[in-house]
Amino acid sequence: MPFIFFMASPLADQIRPQELEAVVGQDHLVGPAGFLTRQIESKKPLSLIFWGPPGCGKTTLARLYAKAFNARFVSISAVFSGVSDLKKIIQEAESSPLFHKQTILFVDEIHRFNKAQQDAFLPYLENGTLTLVGATTENPSFSLNNALLSRLRVLTLNALDHAALLKLIEAYEAKYKPLPLEPEAKDYLIEQAAGDGRYLFNLIENLGSVEKILSPKELLGVIQRRSALFDRKGEGHYNLISALHKAVRGSDPDASLYWFARILEGGEDPLFLARRLIRMATEDIGLSDPEALKLAIAARDAYQMLGSPEGELALAEVVIYLALAPKSNALYVAFKKARAAAQKTTHLNPPKIILNAPTKMMKELGYGEGYAYDHDTEKGFSGQNYFPEEMEREGYYEPVERGFERDLRRRIDYFNKLRKLK
Repeated sequence: MPFIFFMASPLADQIRPQELEAVVGQDHLVGPAGFLTRQIESKKPLSLIFWGPPGCGKTTLARLYAKAFNARFVSISAVFSGVSDLKKIIQEAESSPLFHKQTILFVDEIHRFNKAQQDAFLPYLENGTLTLVGATTENPSFSLNNALLSRLRVLTLNALDHAALLKLIEAYEAKYKPLPLEPEAKDYLIEQAAGDGRYLFNLIENLGSVEKILSPKELLGVIQRRSALFDRKGEGHYNLISALHKAVRGSDPDASLYWFARILEGGEDPLFLARRLIRMATEDIGLSDPEALKLAIAARDAYQMLGSPEGELALAEVVIYLALAPKSNALYVAFKKARAAAQKTTHLNPPKIILNAPTKMMKELGYGEGYAYDHDTEKGFSGQNYFPEEMEREGYYEPVERGFERDLRRRIDYFNKLRKLK
């Protein structure tokens, strides 16, 4: 008989846990010593933010939190709601026959509210009219304003691991029937869910018309492969870029290549990655290996010529090269020091000895007087002062004893020695 579902609501709602103890993957919150468990035992509901990836149980925990306090539960989405909806909820909370019950307002995707909308919650949190529980996939530090954030406790939820997703499958099979999958195919199904319980149930619903036991290869033909979790404008984007940059800086070619591949899987523009690699070549390698910048630019040009997927291999090549190159931020540090000094001394002129004197008046003022042409000296080095006359000589560039910068260190020491002899 075909494996068919007849359901009035999504499978994720059908299997939603009805008790806190049934929630999987969040033991740090719902375990015997978990924060929510202890908070419920205190009988004092707090306003909370559940922060975590999609499908990790944020909505479920909000419902169970309200149920544990026997509170009136109201749910809205920040995508479709505004201040007018909040005012209506407040009026109901103040005038309803159930006014003696605590109102817990759940706001899904609360990060989508703007500052004014977020501020609208403040007086009602202060006077105790409602307890706010928000859910967000975005970092609250960036997406919520400080006034609201100071009145909430942020709880971090984890993506569901293999064991947690397997428990969800077992819960489904206990309520309905075994999945038509070989053991390896079941593992593949969990892998494709990528930590998202809701998406796992969506995949299970895709098996509705299957009449035979599927292998992993056959399962791939039935389900739709999930897009990588990668927000090109949000925190997830910057987290992965940061991971790539730090893996390169840490001289780990394998981790660098992994994060590079992860970002490509998320759909990032390879030319954006090429620009970041050029930045790494100057910031983290600099003159310890001058070839790094050349290769990074060459990889960018190669991608522009070949496009995807052939051009991506050139970018992967430079990822490995940068990871294994000697590291130095001496150039980066020197440039920052020079910029800081320049900002403080914009009123100072170059010393007159290095100014050209194309007019008679400028010659009379001493422009160019005393300038020594370095090529005419014995060692090709005059040792003159090129800083403003009112400014003490400063040192910015300090090469490291790695790569090509070891040679540059010797050159600097050589010129400094000659300069002292003048």
